[in-house]
Amino acid sequence: MAVTIDAPPSQVWPWLVQMGWDRGGWYSWDRLDNAGRPSAREVHPEWQNVAVGDYLRFWTPGAGPTDAYAVAVLEPNRFLGLHGLSDLLGRRLDPAQPRPPAYMEGLWGFLLNELPDGRTRLVISGYQTYRPRWLEHFVVSWLYITVTWVMQARMLAVLKRNIERAVAHEKPAAAEAVPAGAGESRADRR
Repeated sequence: MAVTIDAPPSQVWPWLVQMGWDRGGWYSWDRLDNAGRPSAREVHPEWQNVAVGDYLRFWTPGAGPTDAYAVAVLEPNRFLGLHGLSDLLGRRLDPAQPRPPAYMEGLWGFLLNELPDGRTRLVISGYQTYRPRWLEHFVVSWLYITVTWVMQARMLAVLKRNIERAVAHEKPAAAEAVPAGAGESRADRR
């Protein structure tokens, strides 16, 4: 799934790296994927430091806040790759240990393609697997694709709206910061 955002990647990136239940949220249907906590409507400097190996939290019924996605790849202003590995109740599993008979594992990627006119094409893609296989066939066929489509479509719409709104608010402030007469010649001032 993808959306074009009227902002360069450097203004999209801060919104992605602040994702997580206890941070900026997931920018989707907050009652469903953020336990009712509203997702951020602005960039928060305190949530901008994320590194490979850090975990982004998710809310799971019964388990509460859980380390859900490990940051697997981090290319600032270009790509954020997340890896999730949990039991069927949403509790994180150690990727260095053998997989149990029942688990979920997934990759979630956020690619920022810079467009020539200062815009960004944000592409979200991923892969999810479940074990045992019969569960995967049931979940993927009947639930996962539909739920993922609805949630990610909302995420893309909210990100686009929030980022473009933030950029629009920055432009007037930047214009006001220019001193009167700056850039004018003496002839212009007469």
